[in-house]
Amino acid sequence: MDAVLELREVSKHYATHRAVHDVSLTLRRGEFFSLLGPSGCGKTTTLRLVAGFEQPTSGELLLNGADIHHLKPYERNVSTVFQNYALFPHLTVQQNVEFGLRRKAENHIEQRAREALELVQLAGKEARRPSEISGGERQRVALARSLVVAPDVLLLDEPLSALDPKLRKQVRAELKNIQRRVGITFLFVTHDQEEALAMSDRLAVMNSGELQQVGVPEELYLRPRNRFVASFLGGINWINGVGVRPEATRIARERPAVEARHRAASVVASTFLGNCVQVEARLEDGQLVLAEISRLEQTMAPGDAVYVWWRPADELTFPE
Repeated sequence: MDAVLELREVSKHYATHRAVHDVSLTLRRGEFFSLLGPSGCGKTTTLRLVAGFEQPTSGELLLNGADIHHLKPYERNVSTVFQNYALFPHLTVQQNVEFGLRRKAENHIEQRAREALELVQLAGKEARRPSEISGGERQRVALARSLVVAPDVLLLDEPLSALDPKLRKQVRAELKNIQRRVGITFLFVTHDQEEALAMSDRLAVMNSGELQQVGVPEELYLRPRNRFVASFLGGINWINGVGVRPEATRIARERPAVEARHRAASVVASTFLGNCVQVEARLEDGQLVLAEISRLEQTMAPGDAVYVWWRPADELTFPE
């Protein structure tokens, strides 16, 4: 494994709380890695520790095998795309992208900036100012400005959060494609589960400053290590202590086959979502469960007597 960034038992403690505690991570060269978790879980603090905006209370930070904790942010070969993009409003798009190169007194500045803008599909808008382009385009300018300096690791702090849902999906695909083309390691911070699952080669789920699980998206979704990871990575029904994803939960009017787990229930609501129908049903003990069924299947109406069933192989169980 070619490690580009390593965090070894890194902690950041403040007087009032532990923001990050004993985090150990290794990022491979060229991978898209996401830090996922709820607000206040420590993911942005972890990013700031790597960037050099915060200093760790303890632990080691290694970039290409060399300790970087003593280096100032501009001395580390990492670059950050901030949540608000942090573009200079008085500079043109081209000048914003050139800024880091000029600060480092690099060569072929204008050509490299133009190439970066072509990469993010902004050729022809070099002379505009940030106020004259859309939110999605400003996000691309910030990305080009960070990529043009050829960092070992590109840090992205919730860079899509200001975009509307449709644009987020579009830019999400573009971002993944750009990362593949440039081959730079991306460390992406998000609280959006779908975003992390769709974009990441690997991801880490954080909670209360600690890592809960690290792995590929399929592993974390299908084989979560604990109830927190299972619940945070998508909808889940807890039935008698067993977790079943809504897409693995079935609804039928007839009692299912013997090998299936099942509970008698009544339909509470049925919601058409386009690609599927979400059925909410109440079990005999009063518990509500959600099932996502094909819109091509039979329709369900409130009050219908049904069976909720699932396969044993789809159960998620954890030690108490």
